[in-house]
Amino acid sequence: MEIAKKAQGRAARATAPLKVDAAVDELIADGAHFLGMTKKDLVAAAVRTYLEIRREEVRASMVEKMRKLDGSLESNVSLLTGLSPERIRELGGVGEDD
Repeated sequence: MEIAKKAQGRAARATAPLKVDAAVDELIADGAHFLGMTKKDLVAAAVRTYLEIRREEVRASMVEKMRKLDGSLESNVSLLTGLSPERIRELGGVGEDD
């Protein structure tokens, strides 16, 4: 059952609409038309290419974020909110038992 839920989640994300402003939508539409492909295929190819070009930057960011995680709830909250662990403690902490 858990696997089915994960598969459904991926399927839902695969069909989620992408919201862009009108100027970007026009670029996508024109590019797709002149390249003879669907807008969906153009965006997919563009994102793959963009992330491939910036792969090292993505990897470095991922490694930096993983270094900040120490398995504690506080580190998770800090990473998700952008608040320092000190600021989280100033605001009352996250309710972990020490």
